[in-house]
Amino acid sequence: MEKRIYIPLTEEQTVNLKAGDNVLLNGIIYTARDAAHGRLVKLIEEKEKLPIELKDAVIYYVGPTPEKQGEVIGAAGPTTSYRMDVYTPELLNLGLKGMIGKGARNEEVINAIKRNNSIYFGAIGGAGALISKCIKSSKIIAYDDLGAEAIRKLEVKDM
Repeated sequence: MEKRIYIPLTEEQTVNLKAGDNVLLNGIIYTARDAAHGRLVKLIEEKEKLPIELKDAVIYYVGPTPEKQGEVIGAAGPTTSYRMDVYTPELLNLGLKGMIGKGARNEEVINAIKRNNSIYFGAIGGAGALISKCIKSSKIIAYDDLGAEAIRKLEVKDM
């Protein structure tokens, strides 16, 4: 049975999820990989305003391929999550509620997920073309100079 989740992702939603649940995400999610994460944490350290609101947000670890004519986005498969582990606890402590990626997380991240009643959604590697069909809009909102690793605002339906 699939669980349909609507973002912003609240604690009430996360506490009712269990490992192995099949989840369909709906709403706004952000993309960010390690280069963007590094910039976000630097802004936090400098007490500057972030380009995204972290509270109850979901970040998808993806660097999509360029879209073809008539498409919203190219293939959008998950990237390996451990590269973000050094930055993740701080983002979780500031209100990030969910992350989407592939692969294991380190113990510090796992503890931060538990402490903040957050969630890590495991996505299937190699399914980038299929996942892209669930993305209804895509807009770069920060760090355009990072190319595929820029932060994007995605509207998703049943992702």
